[in-house]
Amino acid sequence: MTDSGMTMTDNWGILGHAWAVDMLRQHIARQTARHAYLFTGPPGVGRRTLASRFAQALNCAQPVEPGIPCGTCWDCLHIHSMQHPDVTYIKSGSDGGILKVGQAREARGGLQLMPYRSKYRVAIFLRFHEANDEAANALLKTLEEPPASAILILTADHPEAVLPTIRSRCEVVRLQPLPFEKVEAFLRQQGVPDDRARLISRVSGGRPGLALGLLSEPTQLAYRDEKLNELQALLPATRAAKFAYAEKLGKDKIAMRRVLTVWLSLARDVLWRVSGASTPVANIDREPEIEALARRLSPPQARGLVSGLDAALQRLETNVNPRLLAEVLLLDWPR
Repeated sequence: MTDSGMTMTDNWGILGHAWAVDMLRQHIARQTARHAYLFTGPPGVGRRTLASRFAQALNCAQPVEPGIPCGTCWDCLHIHSMQHPDVTYIKSGSDGGILKVGQAREARGGLQLMPYRSKYRVAIFLRFHEANDEAANALLKTLEEPPASAILILTADHPEAVLPTIRSRCEVVRLQPLPFEKVEAFLRQQGVPDDRARLISRVSGGRPGLALGLLSEPTQLAYRDEKLNELQALLPATRAAKFAYAEKLGKDKIAMRRVLTVWLSLARDVLWRVSGASTPVANIDREPEIEALARRLSPPQARGLVSGLDAALQRLETNVNPRLLAEVLLLDWPR
């Protein structure tokens, strides 16, 4: 239930984020745990793992020492398998879906009850940036008047994606991607060949959860290759071809977000090269294409490519028409 070769006494069995683990461990050891936490960072960085380990540390029946769960007692095992009666996971139906008010109200009702067998009732709201305003407001009263035995843990891509009234009542823990080398070394310890470990560590952007996902589902890398090939074909394409692709791309907002995220990764690599930065590229298997684009694009064009994709991803979170958004994005690209 921990990363291979790691124990609960070794950073809660988590790869990276030692500062966050140490802070949360001290909150437990000193009995100063907050009633609400907001763990932020890009998907795959370890938000959910940290939330689960924190719940274990809070409710472990036989901790190694205060703030360090054993990982093997009934409570630790059932929290890990998401089957503990005092720890509830709340999330939208799918990635990119909507966390609804009924879910927030149900969780709020559960938090009012005394714990069934542990010290705390813990509610873990995954991807809380997907909560609609009604769901967020339904949770606000619990945050304003939290029961003594309740702890809320919210996860989100970034703090600004959560309503200020919610964010201000939480201890914000900002998780950052790890250095590529650290993820690469971890993958090698799992027996992953050097070249593949190097590629996955960079494609994952230093996010351990995403790296493990890419390792276990090779189709994700095949999908990435397909979309990067389509990007290469689109840059010099005619207006008619871009309109046709935009029509297809705009049919599904969730799929569109996934495509734009892949493209943004390559665009950032190109911008690093254009600007002369020594930052290692993420798409290391695409270096010839990155170098070729860097030679053709001016710094303003490269920045425009990145900022356009960034802005499009942000606008996808609103009520925008995805097809029109795709058309504007593709037609703005330099040929």
